[in-house]
Amino acid sequence: MSNAQPLLLITNDDGIDSPGLWAAAQAVTGLGEIIVAAPCQQWSGASRCFSSQVSGIVTPRAIEIAGQAVEAFCVDAAPAQVVLHALLELVPRRPDLLIVGINYGENLGADATISGTVGAALQGATAGIPAIAVSLQTPKEMHVNPSNDVDFTAAMHFTHLFARRLLHAALPFDADALKIDVPQDATPSTPWRLARVSRRTYFHAVPPLRDDLSQPSPIDYAPRWELQALERDSDIYALAVERIVSVAPLSVDLTSRADPGQVEALLCGPLDF
Repeated sequence: MSNAQPLLLITNDDGIDSPGLWAAAQAVTGLGEIIVAAPCQQWSGASRCFSSQVSGIVTPRAIEIAGQAVEAFCVDAAPAQVVLHALLELVPRRPDLLIVGINYGENLGADATISGTVGAALQGATAGIPAIAVSLQTPKEMHVNPSNDVDFTAAMHFTHLFARRLLHAALPFDADALKIDVPQDATPSTPWRLARVSRRTYFHAVPPLRDDLSQPSPIDYAPRWELQALERDSDIYALAVERIVSVAPLSVDLTSRADPGQVEALLCGPLDF
């Protein structure tokens, strides 16, 4: 029987220099051996992107957390690609847990598919590695400009809590990762509950302000939701309305829950036009 400590792989989508990444590493110090592999640059909104515009170059980083050296690598790749590089080239054995975060900005509802944080977690899940994706609600201006003026105390608490749980008990079938979203005003005493990923969009696109389509103008976004339209068991409702921590189990199975018989009848039935 091996006496090796659990191996924790930590990554993010905000880049190797993000304070949130090192808050995540600090949160799980003592739970096992830690290896950090993160993008060299900011990759927010990358989803599970496999970019052809990256080199894959891996650069070791000398890092200390709580006075202890931590093996760390900067990888010129998108978040999901970083996970693959780590699994194929950097870890000495199969990780027991993948931790992604702590992300600047909440990843809620249908917008979760945009998230590089969630994308990296799902990449680990496809390799059969349990994963948690932790996001902290922050002002929008910090989403791609990580700041040191953020209190990660609550997010670190929940990162530790759920990491410890998953190191001692396996997720059930079809729960391949946990998406954890922490309100900005949360404390370690803030309640949490299981939530489903809302079908609604949390961040709404803002039309570009320009008179000429040839002018550069990226699409902006802003949080907006309709209370009456929100599912009360959803992640958006938990964070935005109840102000509690949302814990949503994710599956790599993207199959619709629609009745297969109805779908087949629609596709195979006679056409009336």
